[in-house]
Amino acid sequence: MSKRLITILNYSFFLSLGLFLVWWQLRNMTPAEKLEFDNALNSADFRLIIPVTIMSLLSHISRSMRWKLLMEPLGYRPRLINVFSVTMIGYLANAAVPRLGELLKCTFLARYEKLKVNRLVGTIIVERSFDLVCYLVFIGITILLQVELIGNYLIKKIRFYSLERIYAMILQFVIIVVSIYVIYKLAKWLAATFPNSKFFVWMNGFLKGIAEGFYTIKNLKKRKAFLFHTIFIWSMYLGQIYVGFKGMDGTSGLPIYAAFSVLTLATLSMIVTPGGIGSFPIFVMQTLILYGIHAPLGKAFGWMMWGVSTGIILIVGLLALLTIQLFNRNTDRSDLA
Repeated sequence: MSKRLITILNYSFFLSLGLFLVWWQLRNMTPAEKLEFDNALNSADFRLIIPVTIMSLLSHISRSMRWKLLMEPLGYRPRLINVFSVTMIGYLANAAVPRLGELLKCTFLARYEKLKVNRLVGTIIVERSFDLVCYLVFIGITILLQVELIGNYLIKKIRFYSLERIYAMILQFVIIVVSIYVIYKLAKWLAATFPNSKFFVWMNGFLKGIAEGFYTIKNLKKRKAFLFHTIFIWSMYLGQIYVGFKGMDGTSGLPIYAAFSVLTLATLSMIVTPGGIGSFPIFVMQTLILYGIHAPLGKAFGWMMWGVSTGIILIVGLLALLTIQLFNRNTDRSDLA
């Protein structure tokens, strides 16, 4: 089979995969939700989509740079364009199947940068654990800023919608970490007991790589840069919502405190449904009601922000799928294996 034909087949496959993920993300919208989404777009000031898009892309780039920092203790220095591309591909995959993107982006980056998948998985576990802690801190800040208005309401919403989910996520994380540790110890013993078994030796090495990736946070050298990127990422998330307020007449006067509340509940909606589809505008609507915004307008704003955020992920994620091979066509980075 010619090299040109293989390239064409690869591009066709990734284009089909990307289009399928786009369709999968949008297929669950009901006719009523599609109508609400159209109405929201018709009432929006599209000029503000530009700064919102810029802030969104900056947050994704910063997240990519932060992930690179976690790889440095492993001796990995992948190109930023590759890290950013696989990050967007991961978001695109998560729109269809939650958490699929985490594994997919590790697989893609390992392929194009000649890295170890298991070590990258370890860094992802660290990153997601840190994100959960940051979210809990952000919830605390939101409550402290508006104790009387949002405190009790937010606590009730978290309890009603996802307390069990949060407990399940924490329990799931603990089970995964404990299981990896137990299996690693077992695999290490089996590899020592049966040194001629290729499977046990391979399993021991694979789990050891995950553990090495997990412990990168302990050996992280650029901790201030890691913290800076974390603050910057959440600032960009917050800025997108605050600037988005200016895109509709009824929400243009909302204070920055309202953006804190919306971001807290909007993040929660991503836990409730994949990509926040359906739940995102409802959570935003119920939050904005506390600030005197009528339900239809609040829901329209939610649909507008969901549409912009989802559109960026779908478009940039699809472009990343199509271009990542082009960026790495003549690149040999086997020295980083």
